[in-house]
Amino acid sequence: MEFKETQAIYLQIGDYICEQILLSRWKEGDRIPSVRELGVDLQVNPNTVMRTFDFLQNNDIIFNKRGVGYFVAEQANEKIIKYRRNQFMDHELPVFFKNITLLNMNFDDLKVQYNEYIKNNQ
Repeated sequence: MEFKETQAIYLQIGDYICEQILLSRWKEGDRIPSVRELGVDLQVNPNTVMRTFDFLQNNDIIFNKRGVGYFVAEQANEKIIKYRRNQFMDHELPVFFKNITLLNMNFDDLKVQYNEYIKNNQ
């Protein structure tokens, strides 16, 4: 995994875990890799992974079974989607609107591009 400088590493790891859940690679009730396993796989300090797990646990996306490990929580998909939508609306959409305004684009231009994207990525 290559990390971007624009976002904290623990949040990027959180995005990775959430993507695995949304892609159904890890389902509700499934055990996810341990702090150490994920640290080794992603080549990061286990403390960073632990910070990610704390963040995801506080958002009810994963839960800890003491002595056993971390697991995907019930309704994790819905919680991830809700969290990501809020992040998108609060942080990414304003930048997007600013750019389309600066570039003098309209929604018809975007619709053509969106339809092309959907056609090519199904």
